[in-house]
Amino acid sequence: MTPRWQGKLEKLDENRFLIRKETIPGMLVDGIIYSDDRLKQHLLNDNTPLQVSNVAFLPGIQKYSLAMPDIHWGYGFPIGGVAAIDPEYGVVSPGGVGYDINCGVRMLTTNLFYSETKKYLSKLLTQLFENIPCGLGRGGLIRLSKKNLIGVCRNGSYWAVQNGFGWDEDVDFTEENGRLDGAEPERISDYAFKRGSAQLGSLGSGNHFLEIQKVQKIFDTEKAKYFNLEEGMITVMIHSGSRGFGHQVCSDSLKFMRNAPEKYGFKIPDKQLACAPINSEEGKAYLGEMNSAANYAWANRQVMTHFVRESFAKVLKKKSDELGLKLIYDVAHNIAKFEEFEIDGIKKRLLVHRKGATRAFGPGNKNIPAKYKPIGQPVLIPGDMGTASYLMVGTEKAELETFGSTAHGAGRMLSRAAAVRQTKDRSIREELSAKGIIVRYRGKKTLREEMPDAYKDIDLIAEIVDRAGLSKKIARLVPLAVLKG
Repeated sequence: MTPRWQGKLEKLDENRFLIRKETIPGMLVDGIIYSDDRLKQHLLNDNTPLQVSNVAFLPGIQKYSLAMPDIHWGYGFPIGGVAAIDPEYGVVSPGGVGYDINCGVRMLTTNLFYSETKKYLSKLLTQLFENIPCGLGRGGLIRLSKKNLIGVCRNGSYWAVQNGFGWDEDVDFTEENGRLDGAEPERISDYAFKRGSAQLGSLGSGNHFLEIQKVQKIFDTEKAKYFNLEEGMITVMIHSGSRGFGHQVCSDSLKFMRNAPEKYGFKIPDKQLACAPINSEEGKAYLGEMNSAANYAWANRQVMTHFVRESFAKVLKKKSDELGLKLIYDVAHNIAKFEEFEIDGIKKRLLVHRKGATRAFGPGNKNIPAKYKPIGQPVLIPGDMGTASYLMVGTEKAELETFGSTAHGAGRMLSRAAAVRQTKDRSIREELSAKGIIVRYRGKKTLREEMPDAYKDIDLIAEIVDRAGLSKKIARLVPLAVLKG
């Protein structure tokens, strides 16, 4: 049985709670949770401060064990957790990435307005439902040989674009240009390849979605010009990851990582935080496999982007480039990557674990597209299917305080089982329809598990990270048509 957390949350300011390392023997750094008084009780009920404290035990952790305001219980790390590790003497932990490796979000803009598009929404959603399979285990329209899958693992978005699934500029507007170096697909099991062979270009299940959205409100008109956004415009958001391929990579990695803490003499408070030195055989093996799965995820979202463009073109009877459909950005939120940050006045290369957290680099950062250097990296924070999502930009303050990280979504308030229980006599589809939102989905319980009430208030999450200076609001986007797994 998981123990109840016995520590104390100390309020630092209106956006942060502190867990002092001195209060829990074994913590190497303090814990900081970005949240506010309105969410404090949920933090305690969910027991997630325990996981923030546990992560602070990891060898090599720098400055703080961090959590974003969408924090909720996860495997080992909390979802919403961030930890930066010194590679010289620190560890990598699969629990700091999770099973859905490089689950992430991308956003496309169009030159269409709601007034001219609303009559096509039902047809567009039907076409998307045909072109982009969704649901547990559902495969895509592409079948790949192992040789081609290895190419996907090595080249990510580049593989997709080179094979006709996108535009050259798409890779420029993808985090890491849609490809991590150091992929080692030869380490990956045949079963993982089998699971991934038919799933490229598919949405998946759970909280994954594809939405046609409308720009409902713009907060910063000048910065919105960098995205060619106006109120009333149509956008598209895709939320998915590495599917069964990444899940199997994580499962396999946890098996060979299971005994590593004992082997290397680490004392960790939770076996789900299984870890190994970054430079050990186990650490290198995990990173090689994780990089492969991350590249698969980028290719997956890129292929879906291609089918979104095809769907719009077919329904609206125009070429996709005539409709706009340009990629604003693609962000990862379940990943571990080497990045540079200043620690005590010295630039250090660190392995940053982000699990349910989004990179949020500020203006001028060398790792973001030239187009966005004046304003900062685009940040995409999706909400639930009944409320809204946010386009934001990263900040220098995030780079200083949170290793360039911010929230990744609304964050669950209820487990899926609890959500199903609470919706026993409700029709979520009808409730969404009453709000003017049409939806297509697979699975009898999908809409009930993903009902809006199961999530925190996305407006509150966006308010907290904006107020804390981790990312700044540009636009609020509301769903019009939703494709769910």
